[in-house]
Amino acid sequence: MNALRIGMVGLGTVGTSVWKNLRSQGELLAARCGKALRIEKVSEKNRERARLAGVPEAQMVDDWRELVRDPSLDVVVELIGGTGVAAELIRESLSHGKDVVTANKALLAEQGRELTAFAAERGKRLLFEASVAGGIPLLLALREGLIANEILSLHGIINGTCNYLLSAMTSRALSFQEALREAKELGYAEADETLDVAGHDTAHKAVILSALAYGFWPALYEVHTEGIQNVDPLDLHFAQELGYRLKLLAILRSHPKSGEIEARVHPTLLRKGHLLSSVRGVFNAVAVRGDVVGETLFYGRGAGGDPTSSAVLSDLASLARRETTAPSMVPSGRQVALTLRPMAEILSRYYVRFLVEDHPGVLAEIARIFAARNISISSVIQPEGHRGQTVPLIILLHQSQEADVQEACRIIETLPTVKRPAILLRVEDLDGEEGRSS
Repeated sequence: MNALRIGMVGLGTVGTSVWKNLRSQGELLAARCGKALRIEKVSEKNRERARLAGVPEAQMVDDWRELVRDPSLDVVVELIGGTGVAAELIRESLSHGKDVVTANKALLAEQGRELTAFAAERGKRLLFEASVAGGIPLLLALREGLIANEILSLHGIINGTCNYLLSAMTSRALSFQEALREAKELGYAEADETLDVAGHDTAHKAVILSALAYGFWPALYEVHTEGIQNVDPLDLHFAQELGYRLKLLAILRSHPKSGEIEARVHPTLLRKGHLLSSVRGVFNAVAVRGDVVGETLFYGRGAGGDPTSSAVLSDLASLARRETTAPSMVPSGRQVALTLRPMAEILSRYYVRFLVEDHPGVLAEIARIFAARNISISSVIQPEGHRGQTVPLIILLHQSQEADVQEACRIIETLPTVKRPAILLRVEDLDGEEGRSS
């Protein structure tokens, strides 16, 4: 039987799982692909790690450059991470006639446009199913399963660490720091949690999803990104009372008339009745709305060695099944040049919490300021049982423009009766997506 000859660089958590699972699933893959998938060479600086993984000494290569230049190999799997050496490795592999499989979301978010073009120029394939949502075949669905659809919107819970933290804070009334400490003890959060909790990991994935959904690579620094490190358990409590749950979402939405794409990451209130709001713990889920199919939901484990290795093996199987050059991961053929819609111009509903003096007329003054900017209030809650001279005031707003809401809040914060800066959270009503694109 013919074989797809593979070189792999990196034997961390994912690389070790790829090595292990390809050995255990090799016969199944060969039967389904009509071709054996064989890792011929491995490059890993830590020889002890390679020994523990069971990689024979004869298959080890000290220098990754020797591996990528080996003419006997068909494909290189890059699993070292980072944006420096990894970029050089991928370019070198493509230049030497190799297809490439990677899980490197940070690199793709920064250089994905250039690297995919570099691969296309050389008639090679750069595949990256494992870069978003771990073992969920989301990119495959966007590229092939939903090929007959224009993607109207995408809402994704695509960082398991943040979803675990918000789930723990909501269900057990933990503080952020308490939930984070627990997540680290369980291995769900890194020692330095910043990349996850500040929203940067989710933003990396949002850029990749935009490329797959729309063929448009937004600049990473232009994607509005907020994390969950400042989420107050008090707002989780009030959200529950109002019938919502808070999730960190990557949100993409197309506006065909203006040729714009929204791409943003921030904590978002979802109605409890929507399936996304019920996703708990470290699981990922993505709701994709197509113009033909309507809403579809993808759910599963978004990280970890085995789920991510499943996606890597999926890409390798795709290469093994195709004798000729496969279509690009990124769709082409769009006639209209797309741009990123500025955050100030997005439309959303809003949850706003003020701390105000408990005096007559305060609400009327706040409502007047909102009304002056054509912002209408859908409901107001002033919880009972608060003692003292200040009370929380929670206001839900109808759909409004971001810039108008931000300006109104800045003015309201200058009122002598308002004692702290406003807490502002955006609200997404996913059941009412129709009619949102413009």
